[in-house]
Amino acid sequence: MRRALQNQRNDLLTFAGVLDEKLDAIARATAVPGYLVRATCLLHRKPETSGAFWQAWNRLHAAIGRKFYDVYAAVWQAMNSTPRSSSLVENLNSRLRNCLTLRRHLNGSRAWLGLLQFFFNHRRFMRSRCSERIGKSPREAMTGHDHPHWLTLLGLGPLQPRQI
Repeated sequence: MRRALQNQRNDLLTFAGVLDEKLDAIARATAVPGYLVRATCLLHRKPETSGAFWQAWNRLHAAIGRKFYDVYAAVWQAMNSTPRSSSLVENLNSRLRNCLTLRRHLNGSRAWLGLLQFFFNHRRFMRSRCSERIGKSPREAMTGHDHPHWLTLLGLGPLQPRQI
């Protein structure tokens, strides 16, 4: 397991580079030093009910000045819009585990894995912590474009309402 994680390190931590670029852009746009923008990012990790949060809030507010609220909001937006790879990988693994353990004899089949990939990329989320993802597939969430139901995309024709 350690070796597998070590080999995938760069892929799993790709989100950190994306977040770093966003934080650098915030620092340039607001003319605030980068280390203060990163400290604001760390502030978001603390619960707002803790004394440590408000002590750090006051220190950053004093150091940044009147631009603090703009920086705080921009950092929150950057963190919210950057998917964390660990949660995405854990989600995918939890979904795949059920499919692969039930069909162990098909693990080596590339067609089966391709079908699973297609299914998971085009099946709509029934629930999500992010309200803008509900009712959208991962493909729709990433591209912003609607697509037909995944069964229709496979060429099985449009879905018909169930006859009672």
